[in-house]
Amino acid sequence: MTPLREGFTTGACAAACALASCLWQRDGECPGRVEIAVPEGRVYTPEIHALGPCRCAVFKDSGDDPDITNGAEVWAEVCVSPEDGEIVFAAGEGVGKVTLPGLKLPVGEAAINPVPRRMITEAVRSVFAHNAARVTVGITGGRETAKKTFNPRLGIEGGLSILGTTGVVRPMSEEALTDTIRLEMNMRRANGARTLGLVFGSQGETALKKLRPGLDCVQISNFVGFALDTACELGFERVLLAGQPGKLAKVAGGCMQTHSKYGDGRREPVTAHLALLGAPSVLLKAVMESVTLDGVIPLIQASGCGEVWTRLCRAASGYCRARTKGALLVDTMMLDGQGCPLGEYKE
Repeated sequence: MTPLREGFTTGACAAACALASCLWQRDGECPGRVEIAVPEGRVYTPEIHALGPCRCAVFKDSGDDPDITNGAEVWAEVCVSPEDGEIVFAAGEGVGKVTLPGLKLPVGEAAINPVPRRMITEAVRSVFAHNAARVTVGITGGRETAKKTFNPRLGIEGGLSILGTTGVVRPMSEEALTDTIRLEMNMRRANGARTLGLVFGSQGETALKKLRPGLDCVQISNFVGFALDTACELGFERVLLAGQPGKLAKVAGGCMQTHSKYGDGRREPVTAHLALLGAPSVLLKAVMESVTLDGVIPLIQASGCGEVWTRLCRAASGYCRARTKGALLVDTMMLDGQGCPLGEYKE
C-alpha cells in the first residue's frame, strides 16, 4: 500500500505567513519562501505570495487528508510597534471569534488555538525579539467554509479556527489509520508487551507517558472498538484507555467509534451519571447546554460531584468489557485539558 502523504496545519501556515510578514518589514521585500520548525520537529518551507503591504499568504497543503481547508489561502499580517511589548492576535476575514465559554480561549478572542499562537509568537520573536505586535490571521473564503463545520455549534462565529497541536496533518483515511494502529499494536506485542495504553491522540499520549512511565502507548484516533478487537486478537491481557471527557464520555455511553459523524453523545452520559449522584438541576442544565465538556469541569468539581468522572470510567470499562466479551481487562482514565486525572477505574 502506498503511504499517504502528510500535510501541514492551518497553524503552521499562519506561523509561516507571520514570519514572512516580519521578514518583509525587516528586509524591505516579501520573501519567496520561509522555513519554520513545527512542534513535531519537521521543517515547513512553503512558498509565500503577497496579498498587500506586509500581508503574506500560503496555500494550505493537507497532503492526502480530505481536509475541508485543503488548498485554502491562509494569510497573516503583522503590525509591529517600535515600542517593546506583548504580541496580541486578531481575527481577519475568514477566521472566527469565540462567542461561548468552554473552549481553550476566552470569549471574544480570535479562534487561533494555543499551539498556533505559540508558533506564531516564536516566528515573530525570531525577527523582532521585544517589539509589541498585532498579528491578524485570515483565511480567504473561510466564513462560508465554516458553515460546513461544527464551528457554529461550538460558538465560533464568523469563520474557521486556526488549529493544530503538532503542525502536521496526518491523512485520515480510515483504512490507512486502522492499518497503522494494527501495525503498531502488533509491534508492541511482538516486543513482549502484555499491557498497553490506548489514547485518542498526541495530547493523550504525552499525558499518559508522564502518568505511567514505561507503559507502551498507541494512538487509536476514534477507533475504540477496532483497537479493542485488535488487542484481543493479538493476545494483550490488559489495556488502559485514557482520554479527555469529550471522547471518553462517548465510550461511557456505549460508543465504540467516537468521530462526530457517527453521533455526538458526550453530554448525555455525564448528565445521567450526575443525576444519579443527586446533582442539582442547575448543574445538569449547564452540562446539557455546554459547548464542550472541558468547559464544565470546573463547575462539576466545585459542586462536589467530581465522583462522576470515576463513574463514567467504570461505565466505559463496562462497555469495553462487553465489546471484548471479557477476553481483555480494560482500565479507563479520564484526563483534563492539562493531562491530569479526573477519574480512574481499574478492573
